[in-house]
Amino acid sequence: MSIKLVAVDIDGTLLNHKREITPEVYSAVQEAKKAGVKIVIATGRPIAGVAPLLEELKLQDKEDYVITFNGALVQDTATGEDLVKEVLSYNDYLNIELLSRKLGLHMHAITKEGIYTANRNIGKYTIHEASLVNMPVYYRTPEEMVNKEIVKIMMVDEPELLDAAIAKLPSELYEHYTVVKSRPFYLEIMNKKASKGTAVTHLAEKLGLHPEETMAIGDEENDRTMLEAVGNPVVMENGIPQLKKIAKYITKSNDESGVAYAIREWVLD
Repeated sequence: MSIKLVAVDIDGTLLNHKREITPEVYSAVQEAKKAGVKIVIATGRPIAGVAPLLEELKLQDKEDYVITFNGALVQDTATGEDLVKEVLSYNDYLNIELLSRKLGLHMHAITKEGIYTANRNIGKYTIHEASLVNMPVYYRTPEEMVNKEIVKIMMVDEPELLDAAIAKLPSELYEHYTVVKSRPFYLEIMNKKASKGTAVTHLAEKLGLHPEETMAIGDEENDRTMLEAVGNPVVMENGIPQLKKIAKYITKSNDESGVAYAIREWVLD
């Protein structure tokens, strides 16, 4: 079967180390779209942090889709309609916020509208995330979060502090939530039903596609579920070693336009 859907991670995958889409990647995406292949950005970012890339790649037409918040949201890029939405409750927020305080970590919660933190001294990685995804940051006490529709919570701190805290996380956290470390300084916590893999599966089912007709391209641990969900998992040369063990294909690095190589070699060939 030919591949008809390709889910593509952003950081370390779609973008090079300068956070740019290379001309080769741009051209390959346009060729694939012209051939009727669905190119679907799959990211931990909210839609605001993806919109400029969707515009640049011309992926905002009818029946173009995007996976955001590590799979908690699947949206039609032209209309903004939610195809999949898995959010966190207020009690989830309170439990995770208390845990972050016990662990001594900075934490923020993300909605469609912005990033919210109860840390008076806002952490530098919260500011970094806001800049990366083009969203405002708000200080709010836990009591003020009661009516917010929270899609994702992130514990963010220096890598050594975060790793030490992860070792202390209670097993119940993993039982009740999807927990992924997306960067050395980011630990992301979402609804248990939310993952890139579940999102890709739901989208493929909506489009009437078999797993053999789907591909995913990624580089980090938060890409694992979508790589395991598709028939054709592709890992970047710069990807972590653990992921390369489950890859059907290893493509070139993000600085060598690895996404373009994968599309031309295994999708359009």
